[in-house]
Amino acid sequence: MDNEARIGILLYPGAQLSAVLGLTDLFRIATRFNHPGQGCGPGLRILHWQASGTDAPEVVFDSDPQPGGQGTRCDVLILPPTLEPPISPGAAAPLAAWLADRHVEGAVLASVCAGAFLLGETGLLAGRVVTAHWTHAQLLRDRFPEARVDTDRLIIDGGDIISAGGLMSWTDLGLKLVERFLGPVAMAETARMLLVDPPGREQRYYSGFVPRLNHGDAAILKAQHLLQANEGKKARLSALAAAAGLEERTFLRRFQKATGLTATDYAQRLRVARAQELLQFGQQPIERIAWQVGYSDPGAFRKVFLRIVGLPPGEYRQRFHT
Repeated sequence: MDNEARIGILLYPGAQLSAVLGLTDLFRIATRFNHPGQGCGPGLRILHWQASGTDAPEVVFDSDPQPGGQGTRCDVLILPPTLEPPISPGAAAPLAAWLADRHVEGAVLASVCAGAFLLGETGLLAGRVVTAHWTHAQLLRDRFPEARVDTDRLIIDGGDIISAGGLMSWTDLGLKLVERFLGPVAMAETARMLLVDPPGREQRYYSGFVPRLNHGDAAILKAQHLLQANEGKKARLSALAAAAGLEERTFLRRFQKATGLTATDYAQRLRVARAQELLQFGQQPIERIAWQVGYSDPGAFRKVFLRIVGLPPGEYRQRFHT
């Protein structure tokens, strides 16, 4: 049908097949819950595009083949995650050009996890906010310095460009697209059928603090080692600058340039990372954990924890306690 929503999934080299098939099943289930009487369209048509060498991708699966061929129009093109290292610029080049052309034609481009690297090669991320799995954050910044990387968020919907964070965030992306094309009722019923949370989670609930240590500034690295050794509890500027052998103002400037964080924020993230471990694996009261990680005021600890993790300490413990 001409007014159906057509969702393409690109099978590029290394694409995670479980995500491709999972998205396909999610969209087919969502179509069953579609309610045209509520103003929704007729359903979702799923196309798999297979990339091979330098040739343009071709359709290798169509959930609802139509007489006269499949055509090339897609409302959305999804770049699934990969279990392999992110695609190289050389391997991505022909696909990136093809994707950029589809974007000019009106297709929304959506990436999941390391699919963001293929999305970045299109050149469309300049000035845009993008997410991927938090372990890819630094490499994504290095390869696409004009993009604004925010791996605290699980999904970022920029309208014509959407990115989702971790390997399994294809469920969040799929539900987001179901809501866009079929409405919130179909989305909620699909989520209920699949026993998955509706969109709204954040990646920072699950990520850990991974300090940047390969920046090449040996003086700043000495201060980082001092902070790591005491889990951020001893973060006086004078002591850190002395460890680095730098004047304090020079230290502050170089520390932020090397790590991407202020020294205060760096220390707070180390403390919160330790608190996450204690909440997840221990039974101590939150007030005692606050004191143990260096906060004499439990209220201040709760505020810092919420800002960094996105959840209060008590709710974090309820979700992740082992």
